[in-house]
Amino acid sequence: MKKHNAKNIRITREYFIFLKEAKQQSEASIDAVAKAVTRFDLYNKYRDFKTFQHQQAVGFKKHLMDQKNVATGKPLSKSTLHSTLRHLKNFFQWLAMQSGYKSKINYSDTEYFNLSEKDTRIATAKRKKPVPTIKQVDHVLNTMPNDSAIEKRDRALIAFTLLTGARDGAIASLKIKHVDLVAGCVFQDAREVNTKFSKTFTTYFFPVGEQALKILNDWLLYLKDELLFSYDDPLFPKTKVENGIARKFEPCGLLREHWTTATPIRKLFKKDFVNADLPYFNPHSFRNTLAMLGEHLCQSPEEFKAWSQNLGHAGVLTTLYNYGEVQDYRQAELIKKLKEPRPIESPDMQAVIAATIKQMQLN
Repeated sequence: MKKHNAKNIRITREYFIFLKEAKQQSEASIDAVAKAVTRFDLYNKYRDFKTFQHQQAVGFKKHLMDQKNVATGKPLSKSTLHSTLRHLKNFFQWLAMQSGYKSKINYSDTEYFNLSEKDTRIATAKRKKPVPTIKQVDHVLNTMPNDSAIEKRDRALIAFTLLTGARDGAIASLKIKHVDLVAGCVFQDAREVNTKFSKTFTTYFFPVGEQALKILNDWLLYLKDELLFSYDDPLFPKTKVENGIARKFEPCGLLREHWTTATPIRKLFKKDFVNADLPYFNPHSFRNTLAMLGEHLCQSPEEFKAWSQNLGHAGVLTTLYNYGEVQDYRQAELIKKLKEPRPIESPDMQAVIAATIKQMQLN
């Protein structure tokens, strides 16, 4: 049985280069496209892409709807169907414009990859995600052990995520030098930090209480004074694993290395929330927590503009873009000022903030 088609492989590689260099898509996004194309190629028995017709799209769509999720054994979700078919539609539309394929592929045939309007609405519907409260995070921090180096790191990591709302990929790549306790901020430098869209920005610590700030301060002192880490060492170093007395690989300290992925961070969150008798909240959910906090604290569009910039968002609503970018020094002033008691905002301001929050959570 045929297991590949050299022509298909060559043209898909060209497409991946196009996505990376022209469309500036991430490796993760390209991997998702590659998975979709591979699925179709396998279903189509590796026939040359030049033979593509709308019947193949219809057949594959039905085939995909019959597939099961390997982990759950349930049918593939509508969102998985939608994203897979969207990737294939984009691929064949690009293919229909390439030399050697223009005369072979009918551009309109790519429309047969569309789901029904009903399924598309289901797939793209925005659903509420569980969001932890600051009290719940404080409870987790209070229940976490704080004796070994690993325990101190884990506790500081959760406190840092609450203080900054940083994404787990960025957290895994941060260095000690990126944190400035005097200014109360972290500099997410895209040259060294794995930020979304390689964007460089400064995040000032959000006003979430003193506990998280104290934990972070104690952790930095521990890194520098006890472990003798330098400013170029990772802020949250990788776990050191060795063959223990029981002849099993066991965690035994910290390395002067970054985690290569954010997976250990998500596992850490899951473990510590479960140990605190709370449902698992992933690191990204903390960003929603902070967005909701901003809804209560911010009293003006400028303040919420600063709040959104603090999360790394370029903007929240088109109407707020007219205010222009809040200058760095003003951003710091506004964030610090929000720690002070404030009068209840007007109904008009509540409406502005509510609309802003909805847009912000989509970013």
